[in-house]
This record gives sequence, structure tokens and C-alpha cells, in this order.
Amino acid sequence: MQKNNIIFGPINSRRFGMSLGIDLSPAFKQCNFDCLYCELAPAATVDAQKDILEVKTIIGELKKHLDDKIDVITLTANGEPTLYPKLGELIDAINEIKNTTQTLILTNSANLVDDKIYNSLLKLDQVKLSLDAISSDIFKKIDRPHLNINVDEVIQKVIEFSKEFKGKLFIEILFVHELNDSNKEVKKLNDTLLKLQNIQRVDLGSIDRPPAYPVVGISYKELHDISLMFDSSLPIHIASRIHAEPNNKYYSDEEIINTLDKRPLTIDDINLLFDEDTKTRLDSLIKDEKIVKKIVGNLVFFIPQNNFQRKRQK
Repeated sequence: MQKNNIIFGPINSRRFGMSLGIDLSPAFKQCNFDCLYCELAPAATVDAQKDILEVKTIIGELKKHLDDKIDVITLTANGEPTLYPKLGELIDAINEIKNTTQTLILTNSANLVDDKIYNSLLKLDQVKLSLDAISSDIFKKIDRPHLNINVDEVIQKVIEFSKEFKGKLFIEILFVHELNDSNKEVKKLNDTLLKLQNIQRVDLGSIDRPPAYPVVGISYKELHDISLMFDSSLPIHIASRIHAEPNNKYYSDEEIINTLDKRPLTIDDINLLFDEDTKTRLDSLIKDEKIVKKIVGNLVFFIPQNNFQRKRQK
């Protein structure tokens, strides 16, 4: 793995492929959130970067490590990458040299309210937006945003962006125990997601690394239960499995089909939920074409044939 202050990777990301990262704040954390679950140490929030990299420096380092094995160039930061003041200029420069490699940014969504940043992100191939809460009080508790960040304004811009963005759009929701995991908040998240358009995938996760503050995540089973609360039209994916405990339950053929009809599963989900006999009969259902594979946002999901046909007709 190549690594220096600016470029890191490549890393084989299950969700995004072979990723070469660009850290737009390598020296220290610069963020407009101070999330409870952040793996970085707590830090006062900021609304602008003070330590700023030159575009030519970033591009120079990128050229040293970019090759045709890279699937995505990922813009991230020790903090929030959209705080980088030359973001639009940088994206233009990357687009000139990237060839067929895709560009991706991992952002907390807050700066979509800035038209300059909003328009810069439209030039990317892939965008992952975080959206942990809809209720203002819960949003403030979890994400601890910089002064004057209004969650209602952010949500409205996320909706607008989803309708205008032509690339691949991903949404990530990270659940924290007894904060945003209530039925009421999940329903609000579901209702908001239904207003978005052209979503490739919605990743549900929880705390996988030691957090900045004394909070805990929720289990894989709880994430799976929450996933069933979202509308079946949404491309939900359970992203967090590091602390997952296998359920290995027996499912009849009918139960397999009904389960996948409610929520398409990846092979990782299947290995956690189904016992060996159930997995053998799943293979038979696939051979009989009662279950088919569907690629959604770089991941392979298993879905009933009838469900797949209905979704294609929509």
C-alpha cells in the first residue's frame, strides 16, 4: 500500500472497488461536525480550512500513484473534504487526468447549502452523502454540527441534489444506540429517502471503530430489523458487519423468497442469517431462476425473480 500525507491506498473497498484516497486535510482534523462516533479525536468544529493544500501539490502526488487498476479516486479528509476551498478547481484538474477512473467524494452533506460546493459536486462521478438524522435535536446530538448548520436546509439540498446529479449517488446512515435508532426517527429517515431520486444504494451502518465519545453502536440483528422498516423500493444495504453475530437460522423455500422479497440480501447477509441447509436450498432456487442476482451500487444482491421483474418495469 502506498501512503504519504496526501495520497493513501489503494484500498480494496467492498462498496466502491479499488480506491485511491486523497486526504484534503492531512495535517490535522478540520471539520464542521464533531460526531459522537468519529474515529478521530474530538475537535472544535470549523466552517473553513486554515491549513490548505495547493491543487498542483495534490495533482503531483496523485499522478505518482494513479494507474489503470484504480476504480475510484476518493476525496476525503481528516474531517470534511468539502471544506477544502479549491474543491471545484481540484475536481476539474482530476477530471483532466483520470481517464476512465471514477471520482468519488465522502461528505457529511452539510455544505450542499453552499451553491459553489453544490455545483462542484455535480462534476463528480460518485457522491456519498451522510444523513444520520432528520430531527433537529437528534442531528445536533449525534453530529454535533458547527454553529448555524440547519438540518432542514441540508435535507432540502440533499433532495435537490439527488434530482440533479447525473452520477452514482450513495446515502450513508450511521446508527448510534438510543439516539437515532427509534422507530420514530427511522420512519422520518424513510420518508426523506423516498423523496430522493436516482439513489444507487443506502448504506446502514453502526460504530465499527473506537468512537471519539462514550457511545455504542447497535448490533447486526438490530440493523437488519431496522432495514425491514424502510420501504422495499429503497436499495438498502447493511454495511456494518465487523461485530456481527451469525444467526444461522433455518428458512423454508417460501421463507427464503419472502425474506428476500422484503429486503434483498448480499452474500455476507446470507452467511449471517441462513444455516447451511438454507444456503443449499437457496442455491437450488437460484438454479431454478426463482432467485436472481442484481447489481446495485457495485454490490451483488439476491432478489426473487418476480420482485426483480417488478422493479425493472417501474
